[in-house]
Amino acid sequence: MSFFHAGPAPKGFGPRPGALRDGLGLQPGMKVGLFGGSFNPAHDGHAHVAETAMRRLGLDRVVWLVSPQNPLKSNHETAPLSERMASARAVAATVGPAMIVSDFETRAGTRWTVDTLRALTDRYPGVRFVWLMGSDNLADFHRWRGWTDIMRLMPVAVIARPGSLLDSRTAPAAARFVHNRIPAGQAGLLASLQAPAWTYLTAPLNPRSSTAIRAAAKARSAGA
Repeated sequence: MSFFHAGPAPKGFGPRPGALRDGLGLQPGMKVGLFGGSFNPAHDGHAHVAETAMRRLGLDRVVWLVSPQNPLKSNHETAPLSERMASARAVAATVGPAMIVSDFETRAGTRWTVDTLRALTDRYPGVRFVWLMGSDNLADFHRWRGWTDIMRLMPVAVIARPGSLLDSRTAPAAARFVHNRIPAGQAGLLASLQAPAWTYLTAPLNPRSSTAIRAAAKARSAGA
């Protein structure tokens, strides 16, 4: 089943103020990228996205938000959260200490990305957040619950990924917010802009994907 939510997404129940310990340690004035995903498993393609965003946007931190379960994906092949957290930590460590791996979504009790981002902006009103995603996600972004709310909640940076360049550039989300796109050369300003604002960043492409890694692992297991 596909989802198309052009209107406002209903606000979910977040944690009580002061009741959540997230360990993020974010301070007002910081420019912080939020990089969500299943990380099933994490790989150097994820590191490529995070590192490109950090460098091109001038971010102070990138928070890897490890989802307990992507609502648009089957849980049949999703590894336990603890394994995916460990995988994300190992890969994020190759980028540097400014990477933070978090299970905030699990701690906050949010299921949808839009509710997770609302919880974070409410919790850290002085932080300048940017939502980060690969271009493979932009191609299907219009299927996400409350996707227009996400675009209006914080700036968005899309980082090119192999196999999705054409689809992402013609994606419904790109068309809907075409007048809010800023040139890649001005990406350093993105975190300071009022949403909706987004940019598309190209960089040397990294072909690694979680799907390919899982398929290779399954093939090895079948051949054992």
